[in-house]
Amino acid sequence: MNLNNTTTIPSGKDIVRKWFVLDATNKTLGRLASEAASVLAGKRNPLYTPYIDMGDHVIVINAEKIHLTGMKAGQKLYRRYTGFPGGLREESFVKLLARRPEKILEEAIKGMLPKSKLGRQMATKLKVYKGADHPHYAQQPVALELVGSNSEKR
Repeated sequence: MNLNNTTTIPSGKDIVRKWFVLDATNKTLGRLASEAASVLAGKRNPLYTPYIDMGDHVIVINAEKIHLTGMKAGQKLYRRYTGFPGGLREESFVKLLARRPEKILEEAIKGMLPKSKLGRQMATKLKVYKGADHPHYAQQPVALELVGSNSEKR
């Protein structure tokens, strides 16, 4: 019997980060975003520590092929404020999807990360692309499948 149990506290210096690719084709926005946020935060890492950025890099491709369930696609609005009086701007999900689909996924994933310096650091490891091509082939990313995804049944 070993009575000298020790707890390993990881250092932020010697973290080996992996690269993952998520394909957004026919995936539900929230389910994909929560999985990506979990990987970015490092929750899949056995050495996960809440106050250290232990996350991996995530590349999301085919952002224009994301979908929402129910009637949300017609009702969802994205709001931003320009900083000037009367400067509230609204854009529907359908228009933003046609104009800039990467923004939809970026906002959804960043909204699931901590609202602090640490969360902003985690968000820098997210790369979202409209089509199937990305410039990160040199990092040899691994395909990441969603856990419990039912989008294959559609």
